[in-house]
Amino acid sequence: MSNALMSADERRRQKELDEARKAGLAPAERDEDGKEINPHIPQYMTSAPWYLNKDKPTLQHQRNWNKKDGEDDMKWYDRGAKVFQATKWRKGACENCGSMTHQARDCLERPRTKGAKFTNKNIAADDKVEDIKVAGFDAKRDRWNGYDAKDYEQVIKRHEQLEAIRKDMKQKEMAEKMYNGEGGEDGPSSEGADDDDTKIREEEATEFGEVKKRVRTTAGGSTGSVRNLRIREDTAKYLLNLDVNSAHYDPKTRSMREDPNPDKPAHEKTFAGDNFVRKSGDYLAWQELQLHALQAYDKGADLNAMAAPSLAEKMYQQFKAKKESLNVQSQEDVLAKYGNAAEKAPEELALLGGTEKYVEYDRMGRVVKGQENKAKSRYEEDVLVNNHTSVWGSWWKDGTWGYACCHQAVKNSYCTGKAGDTAKEEVAAQMIANMEARAREADAELQKRREESKLKDHKQNIQVWGSETADVELDDEKIKAALKKLDRQEKEAMEKEGSKDKFNSLAGGEDVTPEEMEAWRMKRARGDDPVAAGTAGTKGYDLL
Repeated sequence: MSNALMSADERRRQKELDEARKAGLAPAERDEDGKEINPHIPQYMTSAPWYLNKDKPTLQHQRNWNKKDGEDDMKWYDRGAKVFQATKWRKGACENCGSMTHQARDCLERPRTKGAKFTNKNIAADDKVEDIKVAGFDAKRDRWNGYDAKDYEQVIKRHEQLEAIRKDMKQKEMAEKMYNGEGGEDGPSSEGADDDDTKIREEEATEFGEVKKRVRTTAGGSTGSVRNLRIREDTAKYLLNLDVNSAHYDPKTRSMREDPNPDKPAHEKTFAGDNFVRKSGDYLAWQELQLHALQAYDKGADLNAMAAPSLAEKMYQQFKAKKESLNVQSQEDVLAKYGNAAEKAPEELALLGGTEKYVEYDRMGRVVKGQENKAKSRYEEDVLVNNHTSVWGSWWKDGTWGYACCHQAVKNSYCTGKAGDTAKEEVAAQMIANMEARAREADAELQKRREESKLKDHKQNIQVWGSETADVELDDEKIKAALKKLDRQEKEAMEKEGSKDKFNSLAGGEDVTPEEMEAWRMKRARGDDPVAAGTAGTKGYDLL
């Protein structure tokens, strides 16, 4: 069915079926001949032209229609086939062997002393002559057309014979060495040949990562090829994760840069991507050197790692040595100031922590019997200064620490006792009262200025000047009279000679009616209205 005649639901189902076929979940579609159609072939190739009247996808229109029945591009001459064996020489046959398929000048047999024409003996059979017409472009240029794979068995047998001869010679050589006393303790065996084969294989394995260049190629220049082969026992990179959305594998370079299993634990991975190998070794040190050169250049140093690599390396080593010395000095300063908690405590401090006094506590942690031995610290405790009866930090309020005896928030202040706390509260209350009195005086001053103002009894005519004029009833006759009055005043102003005053610039002192205000609004020029402008146009479009 054509896509143009399909409904939206049918088109959606067809799309889902195509995706299932591409994923291998549904069987492939078959053409008229029963052959499967590759689901990855585009639709414009499987859809036949309209003049063929094909209702289903097919690839018949992509094949050669002019090919006749019986033609076979893979057909070739039957080599060595014979068709007829004569018993006596025939007229027109080869005078040497007696075959009718060629003449004496084309005969491939050894020239006889007396030909078959005169002896009528050993008449050769007639060869099978075929007239094969190869019409295909590829078939005409197929260099392997007519090749028999069985002929290669002779090459294999020859190599096997050579290998057997080589092993025999090797064994004889080893036997002679053992007989002359040049060999080891072990007797002659075939292990020497196997060792040589193992060495050859090891030499070939070392060349897997070697780059070999060949010059004078067909297109000129030089090309490089890398023998990036893998051992057969290793799992291929593209088989580590069969998800189509996993890391990309490039078959041309046989590389997979990303990690195929990023969620897998590191100790269970056999391959973490080519980028992991690239970023190992001296790569991190080289990257730090490049970063240091860029940062030094940004700070004003004339340093370029590409132009002067030795200078950049030397400066980077000096920078690391200086940074290490500064870190060591900073660590020593911190330890000297705050001490090292990892060090073993001195014996004097250990003696202070231990005692033979017996102390008994209840369930709430209170001392029942004996005297509690408080552990000493390196800071002074329970030291009262400046006549205070409590220590600093015993009182806290609104994010501020102080003394509980006098509520002072300054550490070096002198204790004032309860009197100082009371005086502080009185000062705060007096400040609040002064602020309130200042606010009342400001309000009274503002009210007095409003009463003395000339605009006290002024009332704005919102019906005329304000924006709330939607509910005002206007008389159409008065509006027309107001429009005529405005036109007359404009005309008089234009006729007045030498006048630089604008329209009604000095007029005033009279009340403006709502109708006159509406007429002024109607006559007012609006610069932001494109339709009301004098040069406005629709540019070929009609206004609806």
